[in-house]
Amino acid sequence: MSAIQSALFSPFKIRGVTFPNRIVLAPMMQCKAINGDASDWHLVHYGKFALGGFGTVLTEAVAVEPNGCITTGCLGLWSDDQIPMLRRITDYIHAQGSLAAIQLAHAGRKAATHRPWEGYGPLTAEDASRGEAPWPIVGPSTLSIGEGHATPHALTIDEIQEVVKRFGEAARRADAAGFDMIEIHGAHGYLIASFLTPLVNDRQDAYGIDRDGRMRFALEVTAEIRANWPADKPLFFRVSSEDGGGPGGWDVEDSVVLALKLHQAGVDVVDCSSGGLRLSAVLQNQGRDVGFQVPYADRIKHSANMPTMAVGLILDGPQAEAIIREDKADFVAIGRQAMYDPFWPHHVAQQLHANQDFKKWDLSAGWWLQKRAGALDMIGYDPTGVRKN
Repeated sequence: MSAIQSALFSPFKIRGVTFPNRIVLAPMMQCKAINGDASDWHLVHYGKFALGGFGTVLTEAVAVEPNGCITTGCLGLWSDDQIPMLRRITDYIHAQGSLAAIQLAHAGRKAATHRPWEGYGPLTAEDASRGEAPWPIVGPSTLSIGEGHATPHALTIDEIQEVVKRFGEAARRADAAGFDMIEIHGAHGYLIASFLTPLVNDRQDAYGIDRDGRMRFALEVTAEIRANWPADKPLFFRVSSEDGGGPGGWDVEDSVVLALKLHQAGVDVVDCSSGGLRLSAVLQNQGRDVGFQVPYADRIKHSANMPTMAVGLILDGPQAEAIIREDKADFVAIGRQAMYDPFWPHHVAQQLHANQDFKKWDLSAGWWLQKRAGALDMIGYDPTGVRKN
């Protein structure tokens, strides 16, 4: 299979942006920011994926206001002062031939928690004594995520409108920082997702009561971002296709309806995840088989007649190639597999025989690897270092 024949490595144009391939770095919490600010650590972290051949490098969740952080280590974009470092990162990503994307988010009632590897529990007075004090949390209602967690303040209508504005302001800053694409985080039980589900949203006003009311916040955020985001730049929306909260919750039928309305509001691609209403989506989805969320992307793509992105235990080249070639999704998002192998796209290209000459690699690495491939061939090994049959 040549690079031209490969569906996974084919370009895809949305609005004025051409995605060089269908591989997107999935958003993954890193919790390395200080007061929401990016640093050289983030430059190296995101830069390595651009070097690794990801067509699109998507950040972790970036909070639109301080109270919207999940942990004390979350990135933020609530101040113009945060633009220059992010611009440095996007400039580097662009220099490697990749697109830079940002996920805008608000943690809602899942804010003020420990980092994932610390257990996701609520911040306490003991944490405050170490300089990590909890902060006020908000949601559509006063339902907490579980025992021991703080009761959220139910946002008033005026406060909802203020949060909507914060999303729009962050979108403006994202453009100034040089990002090519925004993804709205509407999944995993964070603020937007908690408005969507009847298991959390028991409001009796315009932002509740029925599905149309519960979708209102998501659609207003989308409209505000679209109004502050260039018309020629794409907009993605991540949804929990099913919220994982049990009977009576948000399901894939609801996600199809939402996708149709999001498309009308200016969203170009739906990123189809699942779960996370109360627990971490990663913890909740343990034990699932490879590609377990691909059917969501397939269903929403064809029912809503719009592009989708598949995510979740996509591990190798043939699997990813089949997803795109069989028209089950238009993009694949690679998360933990990318953490294991930041050069996953380059390795997959070799696995698919879409790029055997190392020309897509950074020149200073590709030159050496091409020389190595010749030497390996002489002693009976392929370019990946595996003995030929």
